[in-house]
Amino acid sequence: MHLVSTPERIEKKADAIQRRYEEESLMLDKDQEEFKVIEEVFDRLTLEGVYKLIRKKVIDRIYGVIKSGKEARVYWGQDPKGVELAIKIYYTSTSDFRRGMIKYIKGDRRFKRVSKSPRSIIYTWTQKEYKNLQLVEEAGVNAPRPIAFHRNILVMTFIGEDGIPAPLLREVDPIDPDDFYIKLLNDMRLLFTKSKLVHGDLSEYNVMVWEDVPVIFDVSQALLSTHPLAESLLQRDIANVNTYFKRLGVEVFDASKMELWIKGESENLS
Repeated sequence: MHLVSTPERIEKKADAIQRRYEEESLMLDKDQEEFKVIEEVFDRLTLEGVYKLIRKKVIDRIYGVIKSGKEARVYWGQDPKGVELAIKIYYTSTSDFRRGMIKYIKGDRRFKRVSKSPRSIIYTWTQKEYKNLQLVEEAGVNAPRPIAFHRNILVMTFIGEDGIPAPLLREVDPIDPDDFYIKLLNDMRLLFTKSKLVHGDLSEYNVMVWEDVPVIFDVSQALLSTHPLAESLLQRDIANVNTYFKRLGVEVFDASKMELWIKGESENLS
């Protein structure tokens, strides 16, 4: 049976052609070499997600990779006003990493109905990091500010300048290690008492140094303070922080007293 195209069908087809034209035009205006890398690493749905964020004017340009890990790549980009962005894109094919995600999602009341499909887990993980960053921002903790997310793509403010990211704490010693230590502890307390979160993987690898102030990042695995794993992970965070600063010659606080203070159950550390 022959189907006659209705005005609605014609309009939809025209819209689809227009969107494709806009996507191709946008790509011609970007860094071709960098997008070639993106196309080689990421699948069609990820690329569609990037195009959507471009059309929505969240992203204007994507430049080089500033961090590449086993679970994601972080790109330097800009928005239409030239403001620098960090664009984190999670791989959707890293099976080992996906298996590790489950224990950080399970038991979180914000994500009760999560499909066990690999792609759904990655999308939930991206949403979790975005929501955690929102809580962190509301609490006043020094961290990248969340801007948008879509599927496995997270857009944040860029910590650094002119495409050069702020160094990690493991890469550069603070000017005043004692002061930096106290600032980091204050952020850990805000994280717990205001954000109601425990980072869960805090160390010199997940803290940047910017203008001699700690900036906490990688909060995707951060758990609500009510989560069954929260207490043990907080204790691990405290141990990691104390171990690092002790190596710098800082007279660190007792771990048990730190835990009570970070939880807001004590008013002093001494």
